[in-house]
Parts: sequence; C-alpha cells; structure tokens
Amino acid sequence: MISEIFQDPEFGAKVEASLWMFLQLFFELAILFLLISFVVGLINQKLPPEKVQQVLGAKNGRGYFTAAAIGALTPFCSCSSIPLLIGLLRAKAGFGPVMTFLFTSPLLNPIIVMLFFAVLGWQITLAYAVLALSFALFSGWLLNRLGFEKYIKSNLLTPATESCCDTDNTTKTSNSCCTESTPKAVALKPWQIAWNESVDLFKSMMPYMVIAMAIGAIVHGFVPEDFFAEMANADNAAAVPVAATIGIPLYVRVSTLLPLIGSFIAKGVSIGAVIAFVIGSGGASIPEFILLKRLFHWPLLLAFLTVIFTMAILGGYTMNAIFT
Repeated sequence: MISEIFQDPEFGAKVEASLWMFLQLFFELAILFLLISFVVGLINQKLPPEKVQQVLGAKNGRGYFTAAAIGALTPFCSCSSIPLLIGLLRAKAGFGPVMTFLFTSPLLNPIIVMLFFAVLGWQITLAYAVLALSFALFSGWLLNRLGFEKYIKSNLLTPATESCCDTDNTTKTSNSCCTESTPKAVALKPWQIAWNESVDLFKSMMPYMVIAMAIGAIVHGFVPEDFFAEMANADNAAAVPVAATIGIPLYVRVSTLLPLIGSFIAKGVSIGAVIAFVIGSGGASIPEFILLKRLFHWPLLLAFLTVIFTMAILGGYTMNAIFT
C-alpha cells in the first residue's frame, strides 16, 4: 500500500511542488534575512540607543504609532519581518512598539492595501486597515502593560563578540593572548561588522528556518486548494473561527492570497471568513512560530498567537456585521 502511494503520479506532483516551494521559500528568506539584518546592523551603529528609545519608546504613545508606520511601510511577510524585529530589540526600542510592529508588518503595507482596494473595494479596505491598525496598537500596548517583555530571550539580542582567541577576529591586536607576534592593529569597517553580525545571526537561526520552511512547503504542496472553501462555507455557522484556525498554521503571504479571494467568495465563503483567514494566515504561521521560538519564551509565544487568533475572529465578525 505504501509503495502504491509513492507510485501515485498525484503524490509525486505534490512532493515536487513541496520541494520547489521549500527551495523558493528558503533561499528567498535567507537572502532577505541577511540583507535586512545587514541594513539594520548598519543603522544600529549610526543611531545611539537613546535616539531609538526616544522615537520608539513605550512610555509615550508616539512610539507605538511610529512602530505601526514602520510596519505598514515594510512589505514583509510574517517570517521576513523577524530580522527587523531582532534589530529593533537590539537597538533598545520599546517592547510594546516592537510588538505593534510585529503585528502590523505582515498585515498592513502598501502592497496589501492596493490589492485589497482592487479586489474588495475601498470600503472593505478602509475597514480592514482601521481594524488591523487599532488592534495592533492596542495589543502592543496591552502586552507591554502586562509585563511580557520578560519573556524575550536576551541571549539573541546581544551581537556575538569575538575574543582575541577566535580565528575570525573583528580586530587584530598586539600583545594577543594567543600569539607572541605583534601584528598591526586593523579595525574592521562598519559594513564588515554589520555583515559579520548578520551572518552570525543567520547561522543561529538557520536550523529553525530549515524546519519552518519545510513545514510551510509541505502544507503548500499537500493541502487541497478547495480545502478552505469547503471548511469556511457561509452555511457553516462557525465559518469565521474555522477560517482563523485554518489560516494560522499556514505560511501564506497576504499579497499572494488576495487574488484568490474572488474565487473564495464565488464559492460561498463569507467576507468575514475571508478576512479571518487573511489575518490568521498572514499574521501567524507554523514557520513563523518556529522562528519566534528562538527569540520568545512560551508565554510570549502563546500571547502572540492569542492576539492573532482574536484579531482574526473579531475582524471577521465585524466585517460580517458591517457588510452582510
């Protein structure tokens, strides 16, 4: 029976689709991860922590709105926003604003707004933007007030410093503890320091990335396209929470999901279920959860998932109440 499964052409096509998706996701995310980490590393060298705290501090409301604006202007998916998240935390940005950025970045950016407008019209687009922004701001503020900052793993927030015994020294010094020679001191340039830090961060995250992208690729290859439409049909009284529950485990970019919305609605899926699925799949996923596990302790991970799930359900029911 097992041999028949492996000989099935349909199974082979799904395996091939999963493999290609894994390669695409991994290399795309690897490039974005290194590039974003490198740019953020350069910026962190130029901006003193005091300036970052002034602009993105949690003690004043402006920091939350600034973080939301950064998230809304960065066209990242849920996974590719993580290196910028780490960079903001390393730069001593406020915890609440940083979480607001994490909620906003994959759900509200110019690409998503334009696609929403083209597919669903300006009224639904405006309602979605207001809901997503309001919930992201409130959730970031609430998590900060409840003291969830203590559940961040601090070891990843300090760039690795190399001792004089390492082979890849950031500087070459005289009177080294490992050699009797006295080479001339050579300091690395800022871009070299930023690149070394981004590579170190990438190496520490790579095992998690491989697992995360593998799961995302398998889901992409083996979950039928009509699965969501069948489970979240308008005849289902629990369509909104079902849509949110289906969406969260998946790794789907909102920008690639939106063109499918028309077909979902044509198959009887309510606008509320569609919005719940968009927020659930865009705001969280198993791959992102695995990557965040490297950065967050379990209480903060569960709080993050609770926020996304609640946002998806409330957003879905609100949309149904307004537009149906």
